[in-house]
Amino acid sequence: MRSYHLLVFLCICLQLLISCKKLEGPEISAGDADFKRTVAIGGDFFTGYENASLYRDGQTKSVPELLSRQFELVGGGVFSQPLMPDDDGLGLNAKPWESDFNARSELGYKTDCEGTEGLSPLKTLFDKDVATSYLSRVGSGYHNLAVPHAKIKDFFDPNLGISWSDGNSNPYYHRFATSPGNSTVAEDALAQNPTFGLFWAGMEDIFEYARFGGRGQTLLSSSEFSNYLDSLISPFIANGAKGAIANIPDLENFPYYTLVEYNRAELSLGQADSLNEQYEVGGADHIVFAEGKNAFVISDTSHVMGFRQMEEGEYILLTVPLDSMRCFFYGLLINLIHDRYSLDQYEMQLIHDAIDGYNQAIQQKADEYDLALVDMNAYFKSVKSGIKWNGVDFDSEFVSGGFFSLDGYHPNQKGYALITNEFIKAINGKYNAVIPTVNCFDCKGVEFP
Repeated sequence: MRSYHLLVFLCICLQLLISCKKLEGPEISAGDADFKRTVAIGGDFFTGYENASLYRDGQTKSVPELLSRQFELVGGGVFSQPLMPDDDGLGLNAKPWESDFNARSELGYKTDCEGTEGLSPLKTLFDKDVATSYLSRVGSGYHNLAVPHAKIKDFFDPNLGISWSDGNSNPYYHRFATSPGNSTVAEDALAQNPTFGLFWAGMEDIFEYARFGGRGQTLLSSSEFSNYLDSLISPFIANGAKGAIANIPDLENFPYYTLVEYNRAELSLGQADSLNEQYEVGGADHIVFAEGKNAFVISDTSHVMGFRQMEEGEYILLTVPLDSMRCFFYGLLINLIHDRYSLDQYEMQLIHDAIDGYNQAIQQKADEYDLALVDMNAYFKSVKSGIKWNGVDFDSEFVSGGFFSLDGYHPNQKGYALITNEFIKAINGKYNAVIPTVNCFDCKGVEFP
């Protein structure tokens, strides 16, 4: 009897399986967009720059490249990039007084000034004589026209295509300019008759200023930025193209600026008393140290003494000589934190105002030209708070957070994949498209030895 009931039950289950329709997700679609000829214009974050260098493997995981893979699923065309010859790559040294260039950073073992061995980002420095293979031309007509370290006005300047040996401080566009010294990035983009544009401008205008502590740098006004942005986008739209544009994250979301805290000087009671005595002898009784955490000392021409202790909301850059801080009282006595290693309240106000102004302009142009707006300002705040992707946690912690590369500013390949998905979400929402997000199982995070 039991066998009979079991047989009936199995027959019913089989009938249900046969009669049920296969569950399917929404059919992928380009919606109202056309990705046949996609062109990208931007700076570092569109090139796949990571670990302080532009190198081949990183480029193959750039945001535009990852997007193009998904666009192919909905009729997107070929997407080409001016690839570097190898995976060491060419980076502009964040400390140009040491060398012009560096290869990519890698985690390796290093002994600090206290004799303690530990993991630290290491990179090889070299000058232009060694950089020849990276500076050579690789043709033209590429779809990814992003240029590392290029500000928005550079996209309209033919001098961006001049070679390094002829005095150009940015060697990258020369490699793939249509006519070096004559053509511009903006012209090269339009020459491809794009049907879809990817725009992420303004990052370098802000963060080139910030990464040198504001030293020798100026910030483009918001009105000038808006004018350049209009000149960049409007020809695309006039030719019938659609597009997506990203805005600019706040500085506080990058470990390059937050890893070394302004009050990270840990002192014993004896050390604090000794420093206080030396400052009092010099009449600088406004400098006060105590046992525990203390603020470092920076130069400040607005102060009557010409120097003061740092305050909350001011930042020390990751380029600061950490061994000197750890063992030789750098930033506490005699040698103050150099302005190229720090951002004070005045500089931070300029940066905040510029980011706000640029983002307003980006919002206005997105509205005016009906572009998909990718809110990177909000997204980077989410990353700082912590996000989850494919069951893995990510945040903005240096090395351990999983999002940023070893330079503390550029994302790693997994970070770029996450950014790519934000572009896809914005494009899907704006153009009624159904484009799958990226998984990118071959995207790398921080690699340990």
